[in-house]
Amino acid sequence: MNRLTVISISLICIFTFQAIKAQNNRPVLIEMHTNNVSMIMSTDVNNNLLFQYFGARINNASPFLNKNTYRRNDYGTDNFVYPTAGGRNFREPALAVSYPDGDLNTELTYISHTQETSSDGKICKTQIVLEDQKQSLYVHLTIKAHRNEDVFIESASIENKNKKAITLHNFYSSYLPIRAQKYYLNSFHGAWAQEMTLEQELLMHGIKSIESKKGVRTTHTENPSFMIALNTPLEENIGEVIAGALAWSGNYRINFQIDEFDILGITAGMNPFESEYKLKPNEVLKTPEMIYTYSNAGAGQATRNLHDWARNYGIYDAQTIRPTLLNSWEGAYFKFDEQVLKKMMDDAAEIGLEMFVLDDGWFGNEYPRDNDKTGLGDWQVNEKKLPNGIKDLADYAIQKGLKFGIWIEPEMVNPTSNLAKQHPDWIVKAKDRPVTTMRSQWMLDLTNPKVQDFVYGVFDNVMQMSPNISYIKWDANRHIESVGSTYLSANEQSHFWINYTKGLYSVYERIRAKYPNVIIQACSSGGGRVDYGALKYHQEVWTSDNTDALSRIFIQYGTNMIYPALATGAHVSASPNHQTGNQTPIKFRFDLAMSGRLGMELQPQQLTPQEKKFAQIAIRNYKEIRPLLMFGDLYRIQSPYSDKGFYSLMYSSKDKKQAVLYAFCIKYQGRTHLPLLKLYGLDPQKKYKIKEINTNKSCFWGNNQIFSGEYLINEGINPKLQKCFDSAIFLLEEAQ
Repeated sequence: MNRLTVISISLICIFTFQAIKAQNNRPVLIEMHTNNVSMIMSTDVNNNLLFQYFGARINNASPFLNKNTYRRNDYGTDNFVYPTAGGRNFREPALAVSYPDGDLNTELTYISHTQETSSDGKICKTQIVLEDQKQSLYVHLTIKAHRNEDVFIESASIENKNKKAITLHNFYSSYLPIRAQKYYLNSFHGAWAQEMTLEQELLMHGIKSIESKKGVRTTHTENPSFMIALNTPLEENIGEVIAGALAWSGNYRINFQIDEFDILGITAGMNPFESEYKLKPNEVLKTPEMIYTYSNAGAGQATRNLHDWARNYGIYDAQTIRPTLLNSWEGAYFKFDEQVLKKMMDDAAEIGLEMFVLDDGWFGNEYPRDNDKTGLGDWQVNEKKLPNGIKDLADYAIQKGLKFGIWIEPEMVNPTSNLAKQHPDWIVKAKDRPVTTMRSQWMLDLTNPKVQDFVYGVFDNVMQMSPNISYIKWDANRHIESVGSTYLSANEQSHFWINYTKGLYSVYERIRAKYPNVIIQACSSGGGRVDYGALKYHQEVWTSDNTDALSRIFIQYGTNMIYPALATGAHVSASPNHQTGNQTPIKFRFDLAMSGRLGMELQPQQLTPQEKKFAQIAIRNYKEIRPLLMFGDLYRIQSPYSDKGFYSLMYSSKDKKQAVLYAFCIKYQGRTHLPLLKLYGLDPQKKYKIKEINTNKSCFWGNNQIFSGEYLINEGINPKLQKCFDSAIFLLEEAQ
């Protein structure tokens, strides 16, 4: 057998190789399986490649070779694997091309496919070649089946073998047809400080799209992810669910189209909006990866599939424990000096945190960064605020037993800065039109290789300020408007949206080659860059600039449906909260933040002695339960979207020997209502001791007692949580 070595961020596998070509119009069956899910394709008599099935595993797929849909030819084609604009297709095309001879049709036929299985048996990679013979256009489809995680990863590469350039109008990563009686789309919407709000709708005929046209900060108002519940509304533990997420940080579009046959077709990939792409002879456009999973055990299992895949393949350095930290932003904003920062480090070390992160405001001399209107782009240490430099601060952190991190925003620039004056040609702007500002900022043009070098240099130079910098908070506080590039030629301006993101990824690649171990947080005005494209290079995201615990319940609930807790920054902040004005107890704030990557974002000097003591206890408890929520399985026990006014979730270890349960009351219950929490995710055959943490007085009558798993699953527990902002965390451990 031929052997091929494939290298990824965290995995090196040897793949066994098998190649199959079309022969004499004999039908070809392409089977892809994980432990519990199958994806099946086959050719017809005309060598069209048909998408036959995606769902629960079918071991014998041979009947698909003879399956008859009874469809009349004048009602279009059966579902192609990668439908195009041309021939008899009338659905939204995954690929639309115009050719130099004026032809608007593309008709792909199957040429061959290969299948490679890794030596450890965990990944099967299928590569399919399709061709339009008239126009010498090739499409290479890649589908990776991750067997243990029940996840399929799809992408397309479009190759122009024509002698002249062609124009791509649609260029999606994948097409997925689904057959059911009804389709309930669960997707996410929001705004700054309101990210990842869950919304369910029954899809009707026509096209529904999830998309962004902002270029940067693309996940505030929508997210390139979803769950589709088949036949019935979304349930946590029952029902068929298909979940998807696009690994792309630029403009995206995911279309959901129900046709007259009641088949739902999903096209997903880069948004073709203003992005006609001129593909030169012998040039290849590679699309981002689209991630799919299927569950017949409700949304919970779909989430756990995605989380398992993300921890094993999708998130950078996912096996490393994330440190707790104090971020300076809401505690100091722009008003600080060395004494203020060092005192914050003293307090962080005293209460048991593991890192201090210096946020915005540390740079700029001629145009000092004393507010958000000046200095961005001038990455020299502010000598007035920090006369001894960053190294002195980082060294001090190490002396206190802390790691040290720092904030940058290298993709942006203030008009009032030396950089803006020196390089006006680097600014994203439409020719002969005003340059719009947002947060008093302009965008740098990352399609330009010189700008890419500059952005890389910002990161590199900051890292050189001290060998003790181990964390970078990478921010991006605006999106793209009035688009235009002085670098791109006039006939390539429509390449901007795609090439910007590819330029960003190129910078990330260079950074990771030199700095593989530094933690990099993806912050974009909070949750504006929450996607698996960014997480390939970042260990975590800043989930939202909204640190209010009540708001964060809904933000983190939605985020963790798709993205795991280990990548979800969650901070305890001041009360009243700086964004919402809400006043919440410190226990409620800690209990909620402890369901993500715990941090603090306040001035510790403003804590009372009692609050400091509680923080010490909570942080110590968090370190004990941290492996469970970072690497365990998530079970959503009670949704905050129900009308009951409770929210509860649990993380269980893979061997089900330990679990941590969180419970929150978010509405006054009077004297009659209590939560009843059935702990799906435990082993019914085991016994568990329950211990409430973060309190001296338990709200549960069974605290420190032993219960059978079957009791906890079927009857559950009823902690006394009745007042708004009551909360509890329980540690469950197997009892012998």
